[in-house]
Amino acid sequence: MTPSITTSAPITPLNPTLRLVAQHLVNGRDHQDISTRTGLSLHTVRQYVRDIRVSVHCPPRCKPPVLAHFLFTTRQAVPPAADRTAPELSPKQMLLLEAVAQHSTLHDIALAAKVVHADVRSALDELLDRAGAADTTQLVAFAHAWGLLGLQAVLGPLRRPSRPGG
Repeated sequence: MTPSITTSAPITPLNPTLRLVAQHLVNGRDHQDISTRTGLSLHTVRQYVRDIRVSVHCPPRCKPPVLAHFLFTTRQAVPPAADRTAPELSPKQMLLLEAVAQHSTLHDIALAAKVVHADVRSALDELLDRAGAADTTQLVAFAHAWGLLGLQAVLGPLRRPSRPGG
């Protein structure tokens, strides 16, 4: 099970190079693609990803969607601009979305989402299709952009103060 994001240790802000690598990660790039795009060696990219995980207190073996969620939640990366509106998700789909953002194994996702283990993949495929996401990392990025995950999801949408006479 993946530990909670809340920790008493402060988050170490990422330096500009680590922030660049983190942004590539949350955009769904793999290590080889990041290496090619940044000119960094593959070994250096792997080390930087380890450094990023340590900085945001993400478990060493967490999957990319979980790392993306940690990066967005700690404000070390910026979610992409939402090019579409958030889909209407059922409470069960929201639970699955939260589970994908917080857990790395199908077993833990199934437990957290209260889905039978054998049905997790089909439920995920349905959720990906509904959100228009190519994979679970992109799903988590979209969810943060839509305010379905992270601080916005907890606080709710910001409300404009009403103006007198308006």
